[in-house]
Amino acid sequence: MKCWMIIPVLAVAVYADADADAAHPHPAAPYGYTPAPPAYGYSPTPAYHPEPAPYTPVAPYTPVAPYHHPEPYAPEPYAPAPYAPAPYAHHPVPHHAAPHHAAPHHGAPHHGAPHHAPPHHPHPKAEPSYGPPTCSKGNPKPWCLEDKEYPAYEIEKAIEYHYDSVQQMYKDVLANTDNSVARLKELVEETYLCPSETAYIQPLRAVNVHGKWRIVVNAVKAHYETLTQTARIEECTTPGSACPLVPECYETKCLQKSIYHRFLVYDPYDQYLPFAIDSFKLPSACACYNGPYEEPPHKK
Repeated sequence: MKCWMIIPVLAVAVYADADADAAHPHPAAPYGYTPAPPAYGYSPTPAYHPEPAPYTPVAPYTPVAPYHHPEPYAPEPYAPAPYAPAPYAHHPVPHHAAPHHAAPHHGAPHHGAPHHAPPHHPHPKAEPSYGPPTCSKGNPKPWCLEDKEYPAYEIEKAIEYHYDSVQQMYKDVLANTDNSVARLKELVEETYLCPSETAYIQPLRAVNVHGKWRIVVNAVKAHYETLTQTARIEECTTPGSACPLVPECYETKCLQKSIYHRFLVYDPYDQYLPFAIDSFKLPSACACYNGPYEEPPHKK
């Protein structure tokens, strides 16, 4: 009874929908699509279609040759062949026989002759010359008090470069200690038995104990002082003669005595330190030699 009541209701609904569609026809929507209602006041605007541009012919295409990039030089890496040792051949050694070993062959290594460039000497080194200087010509003394060729400028420049070393040597030469002999300041204070000449000299050149002429540092400037070296000399006036004021019964003779004096010298041939202390033999006194006593002959 209930089934029959449902069927007539469904039929009435179907017919009602059919009548509505007939009154307002529209395209069938796809299955499951429900169109959204248009927005309030919306009026669709037709799409804008611009007019096409006039046709312009294009030049024919000309292909461009591609740029050639040369490949950089890349030498093949050196790959030595793998080492393959020679097969070892076994030779049995007979009993009580010494094994034979061939001498290994080693090729002589090749060494090219080393190239040695000749040494470059812009200026040949001057050889030391300690011969007699010009001031010794016509001068019987083994020293020179005047010298036109004296290298004062070179000595002063060398002293500036080696000032500390020169100061130490200069002080050592002029050392005056308690054991030093007091020097006389005036010649009138001296009295001699044999006649002699005494002087205080400042030599510029002199002959050292080895017989070589050396340059003595004298009267040259060093910063704020002047370096001078003075020596007292005494020479016999009549060497070998009898001593005066001595009785004739004594054999006497005036002899020249010498002393070794030290001077600060300059050596232009020494490139390391051109200054040194050298020794010189200078006359120091005129002594009277007294021989044995002899009885004078008796007069008859």
